[in-house]
Amino acid sequence: MLSTRKAAVVWLFIAFKQALTAQTPLSSHAPLGFYPDVERDLGQWDLGKAPAVNATGHLVFETINSLLQNWANTRHRIGHTIVPGTVPVGTLLYHGSLTGPHLPTALDWVAVEPDHSIAFCRGSVKTGCWHLTLTVTRSMKVLYFDGSSAANLPEGTMDTQDLVAWSEMKPGWLTSEEQRIKDLCKWGQKYGVNGFVRMEMNFEIMVCNFDSHMEVVSFLNLESPRLAIGPPTDLPEDPNTVHHAFEIMHSASWRELYPGETRIMLDFSGLVSFYDTALVPSLVPRRAGLERWDHRVAGISSEDIERVQDRLARALVRPAVTTSGIDWKTVLRVVVDRYASRLEMIQYLSNMTLDDRPIFDHAQQVQRRLRTVLLPYTVLAALPSNTSVTANVTNSWAAPVFRECATSHTASIAAHGAALMPSERLLLQAVQETTREICRVATKMWASGLIAGVDSFYPPDQRPEADHIRTLMGEWREDITKLIPWLDWNVWVKCRPACGIEEMCYLPTWPIGFFPPPDEDDAPPFQAQWDSASSVWPDPNKGEWKRPQPKCIRRLEPYGF
Repeated sequence: MLSTRKAAVVWLFIAFKQALTAQTPLSSHAPLGFYPDVERDLGQWDLGKAPAVNATGHLVFETINSLLQNWANTRHRIGHTIVPGTVPVGTLLYHGSLTGPHLPTALDWVAVEPDHSIAFCRGSVKTGCWHLTLTVTRSMKVLYFDGSSAANLPEGTMDTQDLVAWSEMKPGWLTSEEQRIKDLCKWGQKYGVNGFVRMEMNFEIMVCNFDSHMEVVSFLNLESPRLAIGPPTDLPEDPNTVHHAFEIMHSASWRELYPGETRIMLDFSGLVSFYDTALVPSLVPRRAGLERWDHRVAGISSEDIERVQDRLARALVRPAVTTSGIDWKTVLRVVVDRYASRLEMIQYLSNMTLDDRPIFDHAQQVQRRLRTVLLPYTVLAALPSNTSVTANVTNSWAAPVFRECATSHTASIAAHGAALMPSERLLLQAVQETTREICRVATKMWASGLIAGVDSFYPPDQRPEADHIRTLMGEWREDITKLIPWLDWNVWVKCRPACGIEEMCYLPTWPIGFFPPPDEDDAPPFQAQWDSASSVWPDPNKGEWKRPQPKCIRRLEPYGF
């Protein structure tokens, strides 16, 4: 039997080898006409044409790629996306009772982690507190607001909810949570929506009716957590309370990055993005010249509000069978997985300072990584027959490589574009615009390196001079330095150097950590500032609160945020 198997393996090897040798290889100098689309419209694949200043495809891409991820939505607190979803059967949800052994029936909040809900489990040491665990018994329709949408901040975190509940922003109702949940549930009732998903330190759901989709698993009289009660922005002095506050943050860190909160299933085909310039054109001029940190939904026109509400209504009432079935979450993530770590390494190498001696070898290191990024798209026919001056000016010969790279993730989806829902067409456009710019920059850098003579596959007759390589490296550095912030992927936002075993990486999170620094002990208390209608301390429009930066904080006592 063994000899028979060996004979079969040898036969297969010989047959495969003969089949390969029998094939006629493609000519290494096939005409560009082999790529008719590129030849007809080379301008469409111009390596020197950057995206328009007001383009939003990359913003749609990263906001959607970051849905239900704690890290990204803590970093950019002001949400720009509303997405229908469901909470699956069997999901456990938690509720800490503020008023004793009373089961909620309607219009109340639940947490996805008990660490979060226990913060609201109030009771004395003698009486303990009451903590409810629920399970979903029937798939529950919800609506998700991205960003830090449960943070009651005047900077715009509540804007998208206000538009759904009241068709306008109501800054004066910033802390009117009971009115907000009442009016959101009233709006959602006609669409069968039973909950609204938001994020504070962790994710929560505003539940409209506890009787329709859930049943009690347990309602336990727990030992009191003995948490000090005070203004949410004051750092507690009690070490037990500080410890629990940290553990809330720790439990939230489990959902920081992809895949994020998996207990809520989002319907990407029904999402609404306020970066959709066709749906919400009134916000385009309001974003002009602003960084993403400064983007707000405030200022949207009444006509755009009506369009948003109509789009949401259509998404919430249509049958599920009308969707394309495309897994958009994975489509976006595949792009990030393919490029994130390689672009990060290219940026790192491009920013290194070197002397003249190893600069050629270093440029070859960068070139090899650029070639790796483009390897599945480097069609042989596109390569220049020689490093001519003309090719060096525009590198138009690389257009087929640019095109294959830019369309590889979307061509098959675009071919069936007529079957896509409006939200899916937005997602397709977002992936197209994002991959186009990644591939434009990568192809431009790679082509420049090949022409400059640093590509080991195509060595020049004479090694380039150090000054020429320094010029090339400077151009590379400029290209990658523009691309990385333009993409602004949250996967690159991390503590550097990495935190130790007794630490965790942390972004300033409302309300934990929103307390006066040591040099501002005379700052007015939180409630006094709120009552005077001034901003909460610290000003969310300044410093690390406006542009949260990652930092290592202790996982053990003494804590500090």
